[in-house]
Amino acid sequence: MARTHLRADRVEADLDRLLAATGDDLVVASNRQPYRHDYGDDGAVTVDRPAGGLTAGLDEVMRRVDGTWIAWGDGEADAAVVDGDDTVTVPPDGDDETYTLRRLWLDDDEVEGYYYGMANRVLWPLCHAALGTVESCGDAWGDYRRVNDQFADAMADAAADGDPLVWLHDYHLALAPRQVRERTATDGPGTGTRDPTLAHTWHIPWPSWDTFRACPNREAVLDGLLGNDLLVFHVPRYCANFLRSADRGLDGTTVDFDAGTVDYRGRTTAVRAAPMGVPVDRIREQADSMEATGFRAAFRKNRDIDRDTRLGVGVDRLDYTKGIVQRLDAIERLFAEQPDYRGEFTFVQVGTESRSAIPAYADYQDRVEAAVERVNDRFATDGWRPVVYTTDMISNEGLAGLYREADLAVVSPVRDGMNLVAQEFVAAQADDPGVLVLSDQAGVHDELGEWAVSVRPHDTEGFAAALDDALSMPDRQRRRRANALADGVEDGDLDAWLRDVLGAVARVARPDGGVPTRADH
Repeated sequence: MARTHLRADRVEADLDRLLAATGDDLVVASNRQPYRHDYGDDGAVTVDRPAGGLTAGLDEVMRRVDGTWIAWGDGEADAAVVDGDDTVTVPPDGDDETYTLRRLWLDDDEVEGYYYGMANRVLWPLCHAALGTVESCGDAWGDYRRVNDQFADAMADAAADGDPLVWLHDYHLALAPRQVRERTATDGPGTGTRDPTLAHTWHIPWPSWDTFRACPNREAVLDGLLGNDLLVFHVPRYCANFLRSADRGLDGTTVDFDAGTVDYRGRTTAVRAAPMGVPVDRIREQADSMEATGFRAAFRKNRDIDRDTRLGVGVDRLDYTKGIVQRLDAIERLFAEQPDYRGEFTFVQVGTESRSAIPAYADYQDRVEAAVERVNDRFATDGWRPVVYTTDMISNEGLAGLYREADLAVVSPVRDGMNLVAQEFVAAQADDPGVLVLSDQAGVHDELGEWAVSVRPHDTEGFAAALDDALSMPDRQRRRRANALADGVEDGDLDAWLRDVLGAVARVARPDGGVPTRADH
């Protein structure tokens, strides 16, 4: 416990130094908002709060600096609680530490074109090397540009005074950095030319140039992103891919591959890797909670899973990049080739419905259900099912309890920028830890692959053999691997990631500032 408090105090001091080095004002822009207002069954306004991960981590930072967070207001009651400037103070519970949430409003056509169209039918599959699902963007490009314009207007307004850091997130806002530059380069009344520091974290993979060259608007996307002072990916290979794309895909760039910089239109963009982590202490508390303990027992009882049956778990959005079908193929091969596991091992697949309005996602959800039915029809008995599949909403405490209950977790995306489920599973373990089975196509494999059981999702035979290795691993080896994984996840937790990113920002904005990174600890 003392170690936890020491780490928290150190993080607090480091972040205060970093934020002071980058300027007193922080503007965050993301598609997803940190707080969402809806109407309950009784008609009263309810608030959906950030439960974990990036949103919760940034929320804590924003409270300390009293910044501005700009996001799409998609809640039913969002418009009812904002003021005349479309802003609301959050958190909404009278906490002393608050900040401003500014909401942007999108009509149905903009949602269809910007979000479901360009962002998730073009950029998402393209960056995950799923060229077969990339669709012609048509009018979606115009909607994407207009929504990025709205975000840029709001960011420029929020950055009107002082020396702010503007921190953008993800593939929804690829054009906005250049648009912000165009707005802030114009002299404002009495303010002079503004030059905010722009940083952008791209949370999904960046593909090879040979793949990215298929982007229908590749020049505009690259031009937009090179409006940033700093562009952050999760692992170095994505940085290398971006640098090659900037070198090959856009006239007028000068790329320094050794320094990781791109000179373009009179500015230098630094391209850096910062692997994202999870809030380890919070997940441990969740896994230790009474709710988690109760959920573990109730889940087995309600799903007719015997208390002595070993458990595997997968937790994923129902997205074609997550490799769920390939995982189920491997589980089927395991039961076919290793019949001793029948009746002794059950795999629990938790799926969260995602972007079902897009045909490729709806089709994939059908494929997952069909694969579950096939495996269960082939091997199930009166008292045992090989696969338990649920799309029920499970609380964070319930998920942490399920992670702790499991003998192994399977994280097998066919391509993934980082993947936080793998780290959440590791963080939730206790004295009798499970084994992590991890795809070598996940960004997190670059950090944890040495101590996980590695798989290639499309190699069904090798995948099944890896599952057998994980389930039959000697206790001493299992604990040694789990301890190394726990150390890696703790050292690279969410706070460490925040320090890395903000430290990189400070070095860009104040090259002689001298700020701490995780390497200093």
